[in-house]
Amino acid sequence: MKKITLLIFSLFVVSCGVKQTQSMLSNGDYDGAINNAIDALRTNKNSKGKQDYVYLLEEAFAKAKQRDLESLNLLIKENNPTNYERIFNLYNQLHNRQERIKPLLPLQLLKEGRNAIFPMDDYSDEIISSKNNLSGFLYANAKKLMTSKNKMDFRQAYDDLAYLDKLNPNYKDVRALMDEAQLKGTDFVHVSTKNETNMVIPARLQDDLLDFSTYGINDKWTVYHNNKQKGINYDFGMIVNFRQINISPEQVREKQFVKEKQIKDGVKTLLDNNGNAVKDSLGNPIKVDNMKTIKVSIYEFTQFKSCQVTAKVDYLDFRTNQLIDAFPVTSEFIFDYIYANYNGDKRACEEDYYQYFDRRAVPFPSNEQMVYDTGEDLKIKLKGIITNNKFRR
Repeated sequence: MKKITLLIFSLFVVSCGVKQTQSMLSNGDYDGAINNAIDALRTNKNSKGKQDYVYLLEEAFAKAKQRDLESLNLLIKENNPTNYERIFNLYNQLHNRQERIKPLLPLQLLKEGRNAIFPMDDYSDEIISSKNNLSGFLYANAKKLMTSKNKMDFRQAYDDLAYLDKLNPNYKDVRALMDEAQLKGTDFVHVSTKNETNMVIPARLQDDLLDFSTYGINDKWTVYHNNKQKGINYDFGMIVNFRQINISPEQVREKQFVKEKQIKDGVKTLLDNNGNAVKDSLGNPIKVDNMKTIKVSIYEFTQFKSCQVTAKVDYLDFRTNQLIDAFPVTSEFIFDYIYANYNGDKRACEEDYYQYFDRRAVPFPSNEQMVYDTGEDLKIKLKGIITNNKFRR
């Protein structure tokens, strides 16, 4: 019974696969039909159940080849260099299609007593010739683009040259041209800070903000410099304008509270309502935990100081000397330090609170340190602005 069920299921799967392949063939998806048939014929290719796939493969191969050759004939007659890539790809497609089928050959058509026909041609000369034509076209087009003053043309030239280098490695001076196109297609951004507050901005904060090696934001076509370099014409500028710095007074906040808890304090004899000892089945007095209430008075002190830095990030276009955009940003750092002492039994409070009993008051951070500590949050927000707002849209 299991064998019959398995056979029926197998026939159903084959039938569905054949119908799908026929549908592809009817809709002009010849290579899809070829791939389906090849997958089906990888095992038991000469079995009767696979004969439909052999017929479909023979027909799909012939139609795909005819269509490609007709397309090639038209493209070659047009004699347009922009067709070189399509011509090259079509010759490769003809060659690769044959290579996929070759491992399956011969394929028998049992009813007709013959092998399926797959005319194979050597396209090596055409592939080499079309690759050389395409290489020459890509090279010439890239060279032409690189006579432009538009950075986007250099980027297109770079992409063409990168494709050419993959297609035809070590072709002429492609690697050197790629380096040139990369340099000339790159936007260089000069980043600086400006202090519009009435406070001194710590030098190390400015250095940290402008250390773009820690941001990881340089991309293929954008490089950020905090120090202008000789020989580079900067396209854009980014200025971090410090607008306002607010630092709160140093505060010590006091709080007193009481904690109570019941804890075990030895054991005692369990008594009934009449004050007599309760005994177990063996006549022994039953012992229970002796609980007692403990209490602690806690005096908590919180040292508090905050710093808020308000800034504005300006994007400038150096080519037009125009402001492109501006982004407000606010960052805050809070110094919050707790210490405490107590009267009573400290076990009445949670164990994770014990750490505060071991502390004493500490010096408040200086205003300069507070401003500097705000810089970590400022860097995160600055990176977010740069990541989400490109100079070129």
